[in-house]
Amino acid sequence: MDTRLDWKKNVVLFLAGQTISLFGSSLVQYAIMWYITLNTKSGVMLTISIICGFLPTFFLSPFAGVWADRYNRKMLIILSDSMIAIVTLILAILFFMGFDSMWLLFLASAVRALGGSIQTPAVNAFIPQFVPEDKLLKVNAVNGTIQSFTMLASPMLSGALLTFASIEAVFFIDVITAALAILTLLFFVNVPAHEKALSKEAVSYFHDMGEGLRYIKNHIFLKEYFLFFAIFYIFLSPVAFLTPLQVARSFGDEVWRLTSIEVSFAIGMMVGGIIMTSWGGFNNKTYTIALSSLLFGVTTIALGVVPAFWLYIVFMVFSGVVIPAFSTPAIAILQQKVEGDYQGRVFGVLGMIQSAMMPLSILVFGPLADIIAIEWMLIGTGIIISIMALAITNNKVLVEAGLPISEQ
Repeated sequence: MDTRLDWKKNVVLFLAGQTISLFGSSLVQYAIMWYITLNTKSGVMLTISIICGFLPTFFLSPFAGVWADRYNRKMLIILSDSMIAIVTLILAILFFMGFDSMWLLFLASAVRALGGSIQTPAVNAFIPQFVPEDKLLKVNAVNGTIQSFTMLASPMLSGALLTFASIEAVFFIDVITAALAILTLLFFVNVPAHEKALSKEAVSYFHDMGEGLRYIKNHIFLKEYFLFFAIFYIFLSPVAFLTPLQVARSFGDEVWRLTSIEVSFAIGMMVGGIIMTSWGGFNNKTYTIALSSLLFGVTTIALGVVPAFWLYIVFMVFSGVVIPAFSTPAIAILQQKVEGDYQGRVFGVLGMIQSAMMPLSILVFGPLADIIAIEWMLIGTGIIISIMALAITNNKVLVEAGLPISEQ
């Protein structure tokens, strides 16, 4: 049985596969978003696309969390990648044949979201199976840096492809990268299934789901943690989804402008990932989350007030820098605080919160973007996020949870 002696090899191979998979998925993500933005310039249409990409996750995440705890997490990742690849292949063929209706993009986004909702809790729960506890934050930081580099390359390539080729070419590339990722994980990452996946315990999904909910209910840290993230995701929606529409309306609808905001954000994330890999954040992870939230709130406000596009790009870079300082300790806290047999369900609930709060809030912010300036929404939500950052430092439960295990 694997005793984690080969954990470094598994980390390299696993992250390589995930990077390949993310690259193809990012190409499709940007292609769909820009196709809808440039062809409709409608906040409502963009809202429909966003809801299709999140609402399925809300319904499936509780079950996906149970599956991540009950079944072999490696195989779940492979199956979800395969499902996404098949749907993308069908979409590519339909577009190639001339069936390019907008509803096909909405449907594809929904099915891809289903695959992602299975994959995310499985990946987050799978990593602690072969990574030593004291290395989790660093591995998550390295993973974030690699993903940021991928996000830097994919929008540039996606923009170039959409300029010189058709959208189905992007879809075909995603199918190829997904196949490579699946083969890497299937044949080269050797991690045995966790103990619960090996047992033949015959209980219902709802029993396992209920156990997970009771586990969360009985841990005040998880309740406080999820409440913070639920509120945070509500006010994250405008800057996460409406900035391409803002740029198209306020600065110009050229593809290079949309590409540049994604590239600048990815550059910032890559720099932030490098900083987190070398620095690791404060000794207390909660303080790192608070500082990054405050900086993110300030940059969100700035995106709503800058008059020139080059300044917009500068603050988009700053916005990207603080994301790894937020997400890396946020994931590491759960990986360290939650027992291994419950990690899939806990990450599933977190995914359900994210997939519920962001679509619900974009139902308000999206149509509102056709009535008032997106700049005003960025200023308002940025102020609220900044206040939340200050509030979290006074939450004794979350501050204590952020301490290293040795000090708790």
